[in-house]
Amino acid sequence: MRELPLLLRAMRRRPRKGRLSARYDVRRESGLPVPAADGVILRADHYAPVTSEPCPTVLVRAPYVRSGFPFNYLYGVLVAEQGFHVILQSSRGTGGSEGDYRWVRDEAADGQATVRWLRDQPWFTGDLFTLGASYMAYTQAVLAHDPPPEWRGAVLQVGFGDTHEFFWGGGVFRLERALIGGALLFLDNARTRDYFRGTLRLMRHLKRMTHELPLLDAYPRGFGGRRPVFEEWLAHPEAEHWADTTVSGVVPKIPVPVSLCTGWWDLEPGRTIEHYAGLRAAGADVDLLIGPWTHTSALDRGWTETFAQALRRLRGEPPAYRVRVHVGGLNEWRDLPDWPPPAVPHDWTLEEALSAGLGASSFHYDPADPTPSYAGALQSPTQGQRDNAPLEKRADVLLFTSPPLTEPLEIMGPVRATFDATTTAASGDLFARLCDVDPSGRSLNICDGLTRMTDGRTVVELGPAAHHFKPGHRLRLQVSGGAHPRYLRNYGTGEPPGPATRLIATDTTVRHTSVLTLPVVTARAEPTARGSDEAMPSAAPG
Repeated sequence: MRELPLLLRAMRRRPRKGRLSARYDVRRESGLPVPAADGVILRADHYAPVTSEPCPTVLVRAPYVRSGFPFNYLYGVLVAEQGFHVILQSSRGTGGSEGDYRWVRDEAADGQATVRWLRDQPWFTGDLFTLGASYMAYTQAVLAHDPPPEWRGAVLQVGFGDTHEFFWGGGVFRLERALIGGALLFLDNARTRDYFRGTLRLMRHLKRMTHELPLLDAYPRGFGGRRPVFEEWLAHPEAEHWADTTVSGVVPKIPVPVSLCTGWWDLEPGRTIEHYAGLRAAGADVDLLIGPWTHTSALDRGWTETFAQALRRLRGEPPAYRVRVHVGGLNEWRDLPDWPPPAVPHDWTLEEALSAGLGASSFHYDPADPTPSYAGALQSPTQGQRDNAPLEKRADVLLFTSPPLTEPLEIMGPVRATFDATTTAASGDLFARLCDVDPSGRSLNICDGLTRMTDGRTVVELGPAAHHFKPGHRLRLQVSGGAHPRYLRNYGTGEPPGPATRLIATDTTVRHTSVLTLPVVTARAEPTARGSDEAMPSAAPG
């Protein structure tokens, strides 16, 4: 074991205001060979507390987890100094591991091989925990296909489970997450500098990648070449193609205590909530944390809450809550006995409650100048909750706004909009977003969603929310034809998106009989202490 690299030593010396003090010094052993079942060598780094005491082991696996800062600090150093042996392992074909990378398909077998290797290590006590965000959560879930007897607990952070829904939910390709995630997944080395170089290259070429046609010829410039995995994602909107990679049905079968966390503007908060419900129904020991975070800020602004939750699970301590959620509009945390709390679905029509009047409204959507993605579940700079003024001033965005509220209104649970709408092109999309408009006119996004239009009624699931509208505030529903490149723009032709070169503008009509359905809570839970917003090093899980 060697001393930590200079950067990690410097990070440990930073002031620890609001963070746990280290229990142990930490040493690291890099590039350990772990044999897979087929003889391929997987590479792993071992972060160890400096102590002769027996310590449990935490396993973290992903393509990019050994690529350096910040993952080696967040999951290697900060966990090991609390008294755990930590193994950070690169998936096959990535980060120094041998073999060919096949997106998620080898993780179950390679995870089992890694557990077999752990059993032979002199420091392994027989107590194994798993931990990690995003792809790291997926590699934990697949262990449930054949649970190791040493498995004691799992912490799945900002994860995903239904791979088809992750990339093609609502029938529309999630372009931005495929590009940003791909920038991490397609690294073929384990050096921090290459992680940053790859990210900078993607950002430099992102606009051309997402606006030039055909997409199959435009995207390689941001990755430094073609990536078969990306092209596979893009070419398969059918659910059947993804059936053997989806683990949503496996997560409820995890036989050990589980902690789940997500953010209101995470990539798939609804799926994490479904995993929680499935585990609860199975009688599992599970807790759920939902904060005011995006996919990346959960490991940044949210680290105090997310790390505390993880350590409780790793130490085998009773959870401090069953469900803890951050309530927007009040900026307070609530502890709940379950999710969702009791609520009554309440329909708000566009013509009455949202002041549209009788009739219909129309917008013109031009894929050559698509309605941009702004705020919400992004991994780009405008992610999270923001004043939506830049988006709402566009002519291709419809706004339906209520009168000022005379009483407070609180919602907790899933939000949806049901549209009676038509479009003139062969294919069209509907993007809907719920906002809170304060007396000054600032419009803050709460939740949103996009769905490919169908004949007659189109239902857009806006996702889960926990928000308190104060008296004097107004509800606003935005409606448009897209949010590019978060969702790949609709070309209007119905052609496969990869090779397509034609763009057709469309006019969409939304009738004011359309309905916004809100889960209005019937009882108010008491607030808990607010979590700290202390910033940690920016992280970008794929």
